Amino acid sequence: MKDGTVSEAPFYADLADGPPGAHCVWLQAGAARVRVAWWKAGDKGTILLLPGRTECVEKYGRAVGDLVARGFSVITIDWRGQGLADRAFPDRMVGHVGDFSEYQQDFDAMLAEATRAGLPHPWFLMAHSMGGCIGLRALMRDLPIRAAVFSAPMWGIAMAAWLRPVASVVGALARPLGIGNRYAPTTGGQPYLVSQPFAGNVLTTDRDMWDYMRRQVVEVPEAALGGPSITWLKAALNECAALARMPAPRVPTVCALGTAEKVVDVPPIHLRMAAWSNGQLDLYPGAEHEIMMEGPAARARFFDRAAALFDANR
Repeated sequence: MKDGTVSEAPFYADLADGPPGAHCVWLQAGAARVRVAWWKAGDKGTILLLPGRTECVEKYGRAVGDLVARGFSVITIDWRGQGLADRAFPDRMVGHVGDFSEYQQDFDAMLAEATRAGLPHPWFLMAHSMGGCIGLRALMRDLPIRAAVFSAPMWGIAMAAWLRPVASVVGALARPLGIGNRYAPTTGGQPYLVSQPFAGNVLTTDRDMWDYMRRQVVEVPEAALGGPSITWLKAALNECAALARMPAPRVPTVCALGTAEKVVDVPPIHLRMAAWSNGQLDLYPGAEHEIMMEGPAARARFFDRAAALFDANR
């Protein structure tokens, strides 16, 4: 499959529980085949919806419905190494990239598909967790994006203090020792939504949304993912450090963060948003990592706030 080639891809509409009119295609992004889904719906513009690590396009079906109801078109993606996109190793459960620049190839393929499909301008960014790291780098590239909304962005990796030096040493030795494809310390091959019960989970306080996300990985196990590779962890730490040294882009933004956040590193988010001249940090009391998958009130607040920002920057 050559770059620029488009062919139809599977889409599990019943699991996505999103609006009608989904188009799902395979795209070639450099050496990897990725899956992109889009809805040409509202004419206010197109939201580039960037998922987090382990996620697939179906996870955002309900979120797409919320955005379409507010007058927008939407396009989203399975990043390489997750969902139904190409994976690097025979063990499909290990999430891997060699360098985070590879995700920018995926992002560019998604933008090209948005253009090919005639999705309406202007373009807006909405990015969750790892997608927030990829999305921030995209904004640094001065792409034609009018405004951005982040949800618990991965601008730092949350880990125990004792693990940071271990991760650094192991990452440095991964290539010489040939262990870069192994799971990062403390992680393994079981998807979190399968291995953990709802009680005490770090993703959402809403049982219905937990069951929604869990059903997707149970019924389509080929879209599920376990822990990251050692090389992925090294690449992620490098990218977060590189982005932290760069000034905030001149793009209006809102960053949503739950006060019970336990997945991404919180201090880098506060530091970044304090220095973002036309950005605002929006805290959600008691919310966990998945604000778009929290209860109805939190979700309505998030999508209303996003729509207001995007409407103001059309």
